[in-house]
Amino acid sequence: MSQSATIRVLLVDDHAIVRQGLAAMIENEPDMTVVGQAGDGQEAIACYQQLQPDITLMDLRMPHMSGVDATIAICAEFTHAPIIVLTTYDGDEDIYRALRAGAKGYLLKDAEPEALLNAIHIVHSGQQYIPSEVAAKLVQRMNNPELSDREREVIHLMVDGLSNHDIGVALNITESTVKFHVNRILSKLGVSDRTQAVVTALKRGLAKL
Repeated sequence: MSQSATIRVLLVDDHAIVRQGLAAMIENEPDMTVVGQAGDGQEAIACYQQLQPDITLMDLRMPHMSGVDATIAICAEFTHAPIIVLTTYDGDEDIYRALRAGAKGYLLKDAEPEALLNAIHIVHSGQQYIPSEVAAKLVQRMNNPELSDREREVIHLMVDGLSNHDIGVALNITESTVKFHVNRILSKLGVSDRTQAVVTALKRGLAKL
């Protein structure tokens, strides 16, 4: 097969062992080759600018800069960058943010190798790759009320275990205002107490520990 037909892949993951496993699998394919590797979002942007690969496999949660922020930055410069998110996180907010950032595919790390290779071929052909289970969660996310920026700040602090008083101090707002935001969050998440709100926020990817 000619070099021009080879799909050039950039691997972005903060775990070297994951990158090595992916590289071994991809290099075993006659029509694919790994042209670069990055360990965080900042490295991913630099590698993409230098290499302009045919496909980028992007992890979501990494040190220094997340996969979502790296995807936003890359797609701002390269509008149709063919990025596939490859992650362990399947919360509907994670999926929504990644695809909104510009990713063309979304795949979980427990997928079969054939599914990943198929995703690479599909996205390389100019199509999106969104498995049915991912699409279902995306639809669920689209049907859920969206948290405001302030509500996101509050839920992050709730996840950190802060009381209403401490959240008010951290955000420089009154405790009664915090209570208002908490009640709005409970309503939007469809839960009845703070513990359920925290569990739901973590499960959906609205916040992380």
